[in-house]
Amino acid sequence: MVLRIFIAYACWFLLVNTLFAQTSPDTHRASSSLQLSIKHIMGQQPLVRNQVTYINAAGEPFTISRFRYFLSNFSLESASGDTVVLPPAYFLVDDAINTSTTIRLDNVPAGQYKCIRFLIGVDSIRNMSGVQSGALSVETGMFWTWNSGYIMAQIEGHSTAIASPTKEFLFHVGGYKSKDQVLKYVSLPFPQAVTITASNQPCIHLSADVEKWFLPDTVSFKNIAVIMAPGMKARQVAGNYQHMFQVTGITKVNTIKD
Repeated sequence: MVLRIFIAYACWFLLVNTLFAQTSPDTHRASSSLQLSIKHIMGQQPLVRNQVTYINAAGEPFTISRFRYFLSNFSLESASGDTVVLPPAYFLVDDAINTSTTIRLDNVPAGQYKCIRFLIGVDSIRNMSGVQSGALSVETGMFWTWNSGYIMAQIEGHSTAIASPTKEFLFHVGGYKSKDQVLKYVSLPFPQAVTITASNQPCIHLSADVEKWFLPDTVSFKNIAVIMAPGMKARQVAGNYQHMFQVTGITKVNTIKD
């Protein structure tokens, strides 16, 4: 008798759950997303690698051949002031790869938001988590050793102000341990509140200004031409480039109809 009652309840439970699954909305299909579109500039000019000569804050001419950096640890501040931490995501933005300057953040809770926050670099946990894949793969060339960790941001180029025969500068900025940490969080308020829903998925347009790498703490190629390890020089440059991002506009990505 007891067995029959148990079987009856079990069948009823499965039936209810099946009907609920058939009538419930598809949560994956209805998930909201946010897109970031990044434009690299040098002051008021578009960044052009190898072809255009720029002047840094020390008055030194230079060209840029490579510009790359990691973005991760995204969160949003709601209109009411609550912090909404987004699912873990790591992106390597490379000026030489156009598709990398567009970032899609999925599974964003629907709501109204006034600010975005993210990390320039790779957090200490991932630095110590062994072999990674995707953007964090060692094959990207943005990794030193398990002791020194990831290169958080990288810029390379040439300047006649440099005394070496190659005239080359290499800024590979890294360091995740407390003494030499260069991890920099960036908070960017939106010009107006942004509403995110499954049918209203906005694109936040950002600029990343390479000129900020060289000021306000003036960086001269005569004094710093090579950064290839954590230390004081890396901390100086990271203290500058944390100011390179700005929100330049907001547009709508698409409209999803039920």
